[in-house]
Amino acid sequence: MTQSTSVANAGGGLAKRVIVCLDVRDGKTTKGVRFLDNKVVGDPVAMAQQYYRDGVDELVFYDITASAERRGIMLDVVRRVAEQIFIPFAVGGGIGSVADMRAVLLAGAEKVSVNSQAVRNPRIITEGAAAFGTQCIVLGLDAKKDAAMPSGYRVMIDGMRRATELDAMEWAQRAQELGAGEVVLNAIDTDGVQAGYEMEVTRLLADSLTIPVVASGGAGNPDHLYEVLEQAHADAALVASMVHFGTYTVREIKHALAARGVCVRDP
Repeated sequence: MTQSTSVANAGGGLAKRVIVCLDVRDGKTTKGVRFLDNKVVGDPVAMAQQYYRDGVDELVFYDITASAERRGIMLDVVRRVAEQIFIPFAVGGGIGSVADMRAVLLAGAEKVSVNSQAVRNPRIITEGAAAFGTQCIVLGLDAKKDAAMPSGYRVMIDGMRRATELDAMEWAQRAQELGAGEVVLNAIDTDGVQAGYEMEVTRLLADSLTIPVVASGGAGNPDHLYEVLEQAHADAALVASMVHFGTYTVREIKHALAARGVCVRDP
C-alpha cells in the first residue's frame, strides 16, 4: 500500500529522495558486487518494515532472476511487502507486458520498472504509460563502461548476462520519448563496491533528461550520496549495502545530508 510523498520543504526546494533497493532471489533479499556473487542478507518483508520505520522515501524491489529465467515476478512476495509500507514502492523483474504491469500494481506497487524486456520490446513503455500514466513507468538501465559507445557506457540486460548494442544515453533519451517517467541508472562498474557512485554517466543523464534520474550502484557512506545528488545532479540516490549490512541507517544518512544543506524529506 502506498501514498504520495511530499517533495518540497518549507522553503520550497525540491527534496532529494533516499531509496532503498531490495534485490530479491527465491524470496530472499540478496546483495552482490557488480551484479555477481549475490549472498542472502535477509527477509524482504522484515527489511521493508525496518526501512519504512527508519524513514526511507521509497523502496525498490527487483526480482533479479525473473528476466534471465523468462518467468513472471514473485507477486506473493510483492504483496506481502506492500502490505507493510505506506510509501512509494517500485517493482521490477521480468515485466514484459501491460498485463504484467497491472498484476504488479494490483499487488500493491505504485511504480513498475522495466529493463531487459523493454530493450526487447520498447513498445511496452508506451503501452504502460498509456494505461497507467508516465509517472508509473520507470526505466531500469544497467550501464557498463565501454569506450566503443558514444556516451562511453553500454546497456546490459538479463542481470548483466547479455550485452546490447544500445548506448546508455541514447536509450535513456528514447525511453523518455516513449513515455518513461523516471530512469534508475544501475552502474554496473560501481555496484556493491561502496566506493562511490558512477558520477560521469549519472551527470550525463541527469543533465540531458527532463525526467528524474535515480543514481544506483556504489554508495558506501553519506558523502557519496551528497556527491551524486549535488554534483552529478541526480534526483534521488538508491542505497543497498550500506543499510543492509548495518553500516548506516536511513535516518543517519538523511541527517548527514541535511547537515550539508541537502533538502531531504523528514530528516
